[in-house]
Amino acid sequence: MRTHGRSGQHAGSGAFALVVAMLAILFASTATLAEAKQIGGRLGGILKKAQEVHGELTITDAEEQDLGAAVSQRIRDRYGVVQDPAVTRYVSLVGTVLAQATSRPNLAWKFIVLDTDGVNAFAAPGGYIHVTRGALGLIANEAELADVLAHEIIHVTEKHTIAAIKKGKMVQMGANQSSVTRDSVIFRQLVDKSTEIVLLGFGRAEELEADQKGVRLANSVGYSPSALGEFLTRLTERNKGSSTKQGLFASHPQMQERLDKLSKQIAGERLASTATLQDRYRKFISYTATPQAAIATVEAGAAGLTGGTGKSGDAKKDEPKKDEPPPKKKGFGLGSLLAPGPSEKRSAEVTGSAAARGADTELGAKGGPVKTIVVVNLTPADIEAFKKEGNLR
Repeated sequence: MRTHGRSGQHAGSGAFALVVAMLAILFASTATLAEAKQIGGRLGGILKKAQEVHGELTITDAEEQDLGAAVSQRIRDRYGVVQDPAVTRYVSLVGTVLAQATSRPNLAWKFIVLDTDGVNAFAAPGGYIHVTRGALGLIANEAELADVLAHEIIHVTEKHTIAAIKKGKMVQMGANQSSVTRDSVIFRQLVDKSTEIVLLGFGRAEELEADQKGVRLANSVGYSPSALGEFLTRLTERNKGSSTKQGLFASHPQMQERLDKLSKQIAGERLASTATLQDRYRKFISYTATPQAAIATVEAGAAGLTGGTGKSGDAKKDEPKKDEPPPKKKGFGLGSLLAPGPSEKRSAEVTGSAAARGADTELGAKGGPVKTIVVVNLTPADIEAFKKEGNLR
């Protein structure tokens, strides 16, 4: 992550101003006064734009992966990791087939199954895709898994986390901060903000883009594009008794809007792939979704989770405005949300009323004790055999 210091900015701005002045004199000698003023105004606008972007934080692919690794570590520390190589390998095969068909196939993509009953999925920068054991229990077939993973993959390929940080100017560079290292203050700030964005969700525009491009991606390799809508319908039924949005896609636009847009897209683009592969999914995934009322959540005070979002009874207030990031969920601050250590400090309690009170039970679900990532090595032959078996492209 590289930035330019103030001295460089002043020097660059001064040089650019000199060029503007010289060009203005040149044009003034060959054009009318009015034309010269018009040209000078345009060049001044370019200079102003250059000054605004000069020193802007830039992140390379390698630096993005470092950032994603740190964010993923925090997520794993919070929820734990399922230590089942067969499950991880299967999820990684589905994810890798999708990732290879994207605009960023050469990222070191990693697919991680989090050890929690909460139904959720998180995309960290650099290719770190997380899906929970609870989500796998609610998903009915491989096509639904593919559509969920594709949605998260698009958040990475389109660099939604990085864009949100830049757009919101969430990280301010000091006068003497001309570079960023993994142990620097600025890097820790980036990790903090990125983790918050990943856990609490993106804006309406980014989520709809992930829906649209994710369905298109899943269809391109052979998965049924309607599977996402089927899963969302089941998710809606799961959340029926809650006063607020819960877990996976909690920050997304209104569900009916999303379903309508998906149906229109599938028809308009004639997305007609048909693979669902339910039998193969059940061969590897045997989890069942825990009802929301029975999910063990981190006890209030054990990890700083207060169990309240505020304004829980007003759906319109909870809905993010068009093209704006969603409001932060009150009671789920970044530091407190990720505070639990290996033992989560105190035992969790089973609560049947957290969702009714307005808490995001899925997000606050208790995590498992083991945080170690499960390493999966997939060869090109493995991936091709997997695609052939499922009649995928």
